[in-house]
Amino acid sequence: MSELRLAEQDLGVLVDEWIDWATAASLLGVTVGKVRTMIRDHELAAAVPPGMKGQHIPALFIQDGLPVKGLSGLLHVLHDGRYDDREIIAWLFLDDNLPGRPIDALRENRGSEVKRRAQAMAL
Repeated sequence: MSELRLAEQDLGVLVDEWIDWATAASLLGVTVGKVRTMIRDHELAAAVPPGMKGQHIPALFIQDGLPVKGLSGLLHVLHDGRYDDREIIAWLFLDDNLPGRPIDALRENRGSEVKRRAQAMAL
């Protein structure tokens, strides 16, 4: 999947539910400042969804009061491969024949194949 294709994806169609930083902070039990730090440090990813103002986080990135297991490592790998948050979010929410979307595989603790594909993309 090329970077251009990811950059062209409509995040409004791919991601059903977005949360603002304050909601993310509440779900994680941290401050909004900590959420900002988590985005900067690639523990979470954020983008500006169509029709919204400011960056938001896909709601599926938080599970049981924590970032989804394996998300941070995946974000680091893809950022090292020069993908930005918007492209990474698009990739995570596209059906990648895993079966299903990479975000679903991560949430279901089936992240090994997702990580392998991310490493291949980042090369």
